[in-house]
Amino acid sequence: MTQAILTDIEGTLSSRAFIRDELFPYAARRLPGFVREHSREPGVKRLLADVRAYAGRSLNHEALIERMLAWMQADQKITPLQALQGLVWEEGFQRGDFAGHVYGDAVDCLRGWHDQGLALYVFSSGSAHSQQMLLGHSQAGDLRPLFTEHFDTRVGGKKQIAAYKAIAERIGVPPGQILFLSDTVDELDAAGSAGLRTTCIRRAGDMRDAGGHPRAADFHGVDVNGAPSIRPVEADHAGD
Repeated sequence: MTQAILTDIEGTLSSRAFIRDELFPYAARRLPGFVREHSREPGVKRLLADVRAYAGRSLNHEALIERMLAWMQADQKITPLQALQGLVWEEGFQRGDFAGHVYGDAVDCLRGWHDQGLALYVFSSGSAHSQQMLLGHSQAGDLRPLFTEHFDTRVGGKKQIAAYKAIAERIGVPPGQILFLSDTVDELDAAGSAGLRTTCIRRAGDMRDAGGHPRAADFHGVDVNGAPSIRPVEADHAGD
């Protein structure tokens, strides 16, 4: 019996187009000014120090900004940079520059599952803070009360088996009683190898193979207590 549902955001809860065409370009436009304006604030200063440490060299603000923009263009999942992006998005949400896109079927089912007593969690490469901003300022209203906890790459990469084992241990639910929803087969493989149940979300027009995982066209098609998922036996994935 499923006790908890863990869901991805991009391509699962929210449209990839919204993330790719609105949030990412907004962060790229606003990041330079944000860093120049807020670099002396303790939280931002700490994140910038972590980004410099990742770069492996001491860079001034302008050189560091250029490096971060290059990393963003290459879609590199660097945890402190993602946290900075989340702060930029927070300003955008609060200013009303955009509202978070969440599929209507996902909203309906999340509310229903929550009412049934299922614990809901998010695992995304975006920072936990940015996840909360998107869900808190969604087009359907504030969805944050539905979720128990948010996980990001601080727990591990999304294609790493160890990350899903750590999440299961953190939430205190046996892996076989956690259902992971994603549109990315490598993530589903890693979760399945960690013992989680899985479902691949394949929305209209998405003809990609589900990799042997149970498949649903949207959240309404998810069989919460269906048959156990495949559990590939393979080496841990690299990356996220």
